[in-house]
Amino acid sequence: MPKPTKGPRLGGGPAHEKLLLANLATALFTHGRIQTTETKAKRLRPYAERLVTFAKRGDLHSRRRVMTVIRDKSAVHKLFTEIAPLVEHREGGYTRIVKTGFRKGDNAPMAVIELILDPVEKKPSAKKAQKAAEAESAAAAPVEEVVEDVTEAVAEETTESVDVNVDEVAEAPAEEAAADEVAEDTPADDPAAEEAPAEEAPADAAAEDTPADEAQAQDSDDKKA
Repeated sequence: MPKPTKGPRLGGGPAHEKLLLANLATALFTHGRIQTTETKAKRLRPYAERLVTFAKRGDLHSRRRVMTVIRDKSAVHKLFTEIAPLVEHREGGYTRIVKTGFRKGDNAPMAVIELILDPVEKKPSAKKAQKAAEAESAAAAPVEEVVEDVTEAVAEETTESVDVNVDEVAEAPAEEAAADEVAEDTPADDPAAEEAPAEEAPADAAAEDTPADEAQAQDSDDKKA
């Protein structure tokens, strides 16, 4: 005999249970969420998620596998064209069960089972993440070396320019002091500047004596006449 499925048996027999789960899955894929007993929701969850896994493959063989369980073509079409693309990057866990209390009459625990269609970004595997990290570190290493080289070159240029400026500043006062000394020594040591007025004085005296000689010469001529 085939091994029975874990959990309580639904319906009156295996055939009834298959039909019951197929009808629940059809309603779930059609409406997105249904309310049923907690026991049926727990049995439906792995059943429906297996069908969603077939739908994610998207090939003809998977569609035929699903059609052997769900006979409603519109529900199968919606499963393959609308639901499967939304859970493409989700790795399992396509449904959610929420308890809603107890049913009136027989006090059976009730629950809502619904599809989780929120978009999920695909996470890279550990190996790909490690390779990406190594590539980033390898790409960042040359950049850091170039930055260090540029920094050292700028520091050296700055140091050289500072040294040159310090030398120029040190030489400038020395040149100015030498120029001041030359300017101070020139008037005292230059004899030509002092002798020039003395030479001009006799010339002026000669110029002043010339009219007196001329006057004496004229007086002597008048006396002779």
